[in-house]
Amino acid sequence: MPTTSAKIIARIIFIVLITAFCIPSSAPAQDDTTPGALSSPYPTIINLAVVWEITGDDNLNAVATVRYRRESGDRWRQGMPLRRVPAGRSVDSSVPFSWTDKLSGSIFDLEEDTAYEIEVTLSDPDGGGQVRTLTARTRAIPRAAADSVVKTASPSNYADIAAGEQPGDVILLAPGNYGYGFAYTDGAPARPVVIRPASRHPDSAAVFDSFSLRGRKHVIIDGLSVNGKVDLISAEECAVVRCIVNATYGITATQPPGAKNCYIADNVVSGTVTWEADNMGASGNNVGEGIQLTGPGNVICYNQVTGYRDCISTMEDNGVADQYCIDIYNNDIYRGLDDGIEADFAQGNCRIMRNRLTNCFMGLSSQPGLGGPTYFIRNVMYNIIDNPFKLSRHSQGDVILHNTVVKVGDGLRIIHDPVYAYLRNDLAIGGRGGGRFGNYGSGEGRALEFYQADSTTSIDYEGIGTEGTSFLAKLGDIKTYSIQELREKTQMKHAVLVDMGVFAHGPEFPDPALTERAPADLRLRSGSAAVDAGLLIPGINDNYTGSAPDLGALEWGAAVPHYGPRPPAAALGSGCDRDGDGRAGVGDVLRMLLTARHDTTLAGLDRNSDGSFTDGDVLLLLEDIIGGGCPESYPGL
Repeated sequence: MPTTSAKIIARIIFIVLITAFCIPSSAPAQDDTTPGALSSPYPTIINLAVVWEITGDDNLNAVATVRYRRESGDRWRQGMPLRRVPAGRSVDSSVPFSWTDKLSGSIFDLEEDTAYEIEVTLSDPDGGGQVRTLTARTRAIPRAAADSVVKTASPSNYADIAAGEQPGDVILLAPGNYGYGFAYTDGAPARPVVIRPASRHPDSAAVFDSFSLRGRKHVIIDGLSVNGKVDLISAEECAVVRCIVNATYGITATQPPGAKNCYIADNVVSGTVTWEADNMGASGNNVGEGIQLTGPGNVICYNQVTGYRDCISTMEDNGVADQYCIDIYNNDIYRGLDDGIEADFAQGNCRIMRNRLTNCFMGLSSQPGLGGPTYFIRNVMYNIIDNPFKLSRHSQGDVILHNTVVKVGDGLRIIHDPVYAYLRNDLAIGGRGGGRFGNYGSGEGRALEFYQADSTTSIDYEGIGTEGTSFLAKLGDIKTYSIQELREKTQMKHAVLVDMGVFAHGPEFPDPALTERAPADLRLRSGSAAVDAGLLIPGINDNYTGSAPDLGALEWGAAVPHYGPRPPAAALGSGCDRDGDGRAGVGDVLRMLLTARHDTTLAGLDRNSDGSFTDGDVLLLLEDIIGGGCPESYPGL
């Protein structure tokens, strides 16, 4: 017989087991919201992030609206509401990533170097509403100091001159081959060290075998020719502008801590991968990354990138370092044999906007998004093979707005497993010419193929259609055979049927896809089905031209975005409007001459940065005005 003490121990064990298995281990749901910190991390040149940490809101129904204005005084403007980001963690990544509950989003297309007042209103029907304001300032475009000390160097003495650089100095390089290049000293805020050729003439190139900005701060390399890698690991507040880079790996920061707040603009970056079926996809015969960075706050804009596995990319898994608030916009992408733009492992408020992608296997990749939001806005994709949007590895928080896609096979093709994806106002046309390409396929020619859409997916106001194949759309497990049936049976109540006739200038449908094609003119035809068929989204499409926003990337009647490198003056932000009339013209040349008559040392007169005001500065201003090189022609630099 058991002893009394044995009976007591057995009873204790029984109580413990009952407690462990019968009492719920999770805390009761908290549906009301408790607001936490409100912040605007890593401001960029034209965009600001807004992040409001919260706890509670277990039923995910808290919302936050945004309005903003210049701090100097201006009317309030409405921004896009913040996205609700549920707490989560990465799936099947070699390094675990996690994120907390928040409301998060961006304010787009602001003025550079400007302070903004931001008001955020949080509301939750279960309780916890609050209104808060904060102030944030966009960054300035990196440029030489107005009172720069100008030095000259040649291949024989460059290392000595560069080693003696002080903040604010400019080195003008004589033509020649400089071998392996380095920046030896740091600049300072508003006083960067600048290294550039003495002349913009193509015959006056300063050529390097590679260039290292590793560990440097506040250094600009401008207009160099580099036949090798430009290294930005551990660089902060540096800029690579108007360079010609020919390399298998172009402009890179591929290991932690990556680059921080760097500006990569107006470069021509070229690889050698060709447009062939065997070269396509992750397992294809392709190699190289055009521009590949990890790190926060980096801006990659107005570049031309051609002939790589991935033309522009962030890092994955072990290579990731704080991939927050990265801007990739107005780039011209050509021949990306895996991904045109790979925004993988984006950790919040990464913005991929107004890029043009031609001849790419995958268009835009989010593999995965780590919570989000990751924005894909007004990108134009022509002759894409597989997915225009690769939302893979359980990507969370992708926001897909106003993109235009024309491709063989399935048009709006998303064959992976995203959660909390949000799609509005896109225009996608698929059709004939699909099939196998290397080890992969493009789909059968369906208008919509999104069979893993789940209850967290929000999709509507999409323009979809086909060329040369019958209409078929699959959303989740629902297959439909007409636009009317799609509207009736799915959440896409405002879907629009489109075809190649929506375009004004008769672009060719890209069949066969293995024919390498020039970028297409995908502007809309007045009165077509895509015009005035979109949803108004504050802060995204307020400037629509008709009765409602149009579908796709290009609003009818609006200026087409500039893709790729801008003229020099516009890239540097060197304004032409000297007489203050809001436009560039001959009056600005006269104003420059009158100003110089009184004082030739005034800021802004030395337009060519050679250390003094001369006739060359007047001629350069006139050249920029006539040739479209003024930043006034490029709103939202």
